[in-house]
Amino acid sequence: MSFYKKLPLLAKLVLALTLGIVLGKVLPESAIKVLVTFSGVFSSFLKFAIPLIIVGFIVPGISQVSANAGKLLGVSTLIAYISTLIAGAFAYIVARNFLPNILQGSSLQALSNPEDLLLQGYLTIEMDPIFSVTTALILSFVVGIGISALKLESMKRAFDDFGQIVELMLNKVIIPLLPIYILGVFSNITVSGEVFKILQIFLLVFVLILVLHFLIIVFQYLVGGALNGRNPFKMLVKILPAYATAIGTQSSAATIPVTLDCTKKMDVDPNVANFTVPLFATIHLSGSTITLTTCATAVYWLQHGATFPTTASMIQFIIMLGVTMVAAPGVPGGAVMAALGLLQSVLGFNEIMLSLMIALYIAQDSFGTACNITGDAALSSVVDKINQWMTKSKKA
Repeated sequence: MSFYKKLPLLAKLVLALTLGIVLGKVLPESAIKVLVTFSGVFSSFLKFAIPLIIVGFIVPGISQVSANAGKLLGVSTLIAYISTLIAGAFAYIVARNFLPNILQGSSLQALSNPEDLLLQGYLTIEMDPIFSVTTALILSFVVGIGISALKLESMKRAFDDFGQIVELMLNKVIIPLLPIYILGVFSNITVSGEVFKILQIFLLVFVLILVLHFLIIVFQYLVGGALNGRNPFKMLVKILPAYATAIGTQSSAATIPVTLDCTKKMDVDPNVANFTVPLFATIHLSGSTITLTTCATAVYWLQHGATFPTTASMIQFIIMLGVTMVAAPGVPGGAVMAALGLLQSVLGFNEIMLSLMIALYIAQDSFGTACNITGDAALSSVVDKINQWMTKSKKA
């Protein structure tokens, strides 16, 4: 047990996925239904927790960053959001053009009515969320901006404390139980005979995601280098220590000290870097957005059979995802946990589709985080240039 606790989350999920396949082949249905029962109850708890996760992290995030630095805050936030939207739109466009070839001949259309193929648990426990995902997003922004505008310190502390409760729930309940949830889901999928097809497609989609990460990073540094008259590839070399650190920590927040040092070595003004790097670590998740958008498109295709989500629904998903990523929990898999509500409400994902999203996202979480923090330094250089323009304008 102590050995298992020391394993990183990715290793635990790979182990759970593997065991799920094996147990799905050898265990009797009565034993598998025990695992399925747990997965069903856990899925219900996730639905209940999602709005709480959104409020618990977005409200403190907004109330915190909104109190820091006037115009630069607005500029930085806008740049981070635009970068996230570009990443999501880019991922969707590429996915629509390349996934038909990658996914050709593959389909999980048989699971469009999963109750017809999958075992059902011994019992179900419905845990209705307090409010919808959309309500949670709107409420979070209204309360967060209100706290900042009125300087309600006592209310800010209350939501900070609530955020700690939510983070405790993630770290002590949801994240530790995810492997068991995945084990139950994949043992059930194995019974349906679809699991090996799923894993084959996962590998191909994973490769596509890594390519997209590389391309968006190059784009961000081409922009940052062009604005500042610097060689973008020399800037990229200086951020490599932060990239490697992020792969190990799977956390943008934990990588902040290294990212900050690397950003300053790019000749970004230290005062600007001190402000933007922690801010972007909280609100800029271009790598995570690429992963979620690509995975969502692929899983939707697998579930519905050679059919993509409508462009309108994907635009809505990407726009709202950019908001949801604000202050996404700084724990492995935090972004996908915060996005589960959107996947359900906007794209209509069911439990099977959500479990596939979690598994695929966690499998690349290290690289998604590394993409996030690498882009943070590029965006910091853009804000640095804008700050120089603003300073010159005031002097004039």
